Amino acid sequence: MSFSTTDRPVLYSYFRSSCSYRVRIALNLKKVDYEVRPINLVKGEQRSDEYLKIQPFGFVPAYIDNKTGKTLIQSVSILEYIDETISGPALLPKDPLDRATVRALVETIAMDIQPIANMRILNYVGEDKKGEWAKYFITEGFKALEVMLEKTAGKFAFGDSITMADLMIVPQVYNGLRFGVDMTAFPIISRLNRELNELAEFKAAHPSQQIDCPAELR
Repeated sequence: MSFSTTDRPVLYSYFRSSCSYRVRIALNLKKVDYEVRPINLVKGEQRSDEYLKIQPFGFVPAYIDNKTGKTLIQSVSILEYIDETISGPALLPKDPLDRATVRALVETIAMDIQPIANMRILNYVGEDKKGEWAKYFITEGFKALEVMLEKTAGKFAFGDSITMADLMIVPQVYNGLRFGVDMTAFPIISRLNRELNELAEFKAAHPSQQIDCPAELR
């Protein structure tokens, strides 16, 4: 790994990481030209001494803003920083109550659904049980999320503009499908995922389009 000599931001990413996926979508929506540096989680590259200096937990993503030289970690913090510092469509509403509502949708995925079925947890659960575990907890999380979206969704997760909540939903559905979640039980989530995946910015962020995606998964 080497540090960039340009002002282009750098995203340390793994093609199938939902947390990296969220940030890729945000950068695409903001029309940012950025550099991807793949970290292969399966091979354990996240545990290298060099990467741990960048991200002490060894997670992805990590985001380097080369205009300031600062490194940011944790995907939601990165999303908020991108939204606050880069022009383009706003990812959070201006109204405080609306912002809090969108953040609740965001945190439902970022804190209550995704972490309990991430690679670190699944490796601990073990090969025999990890599929069943992930399917169960993602399904349970989607039950709550679907109820929340009944109150907030319009064309998108919150009304008729793309917000940070939409950036969370698409990667989480991708994970759900990997683990065999029955998405017919969640019509709102399924509709949002289907329509958002028709947008160029979401298509370009899809795991199959990443430079580190294996050929057999493209």
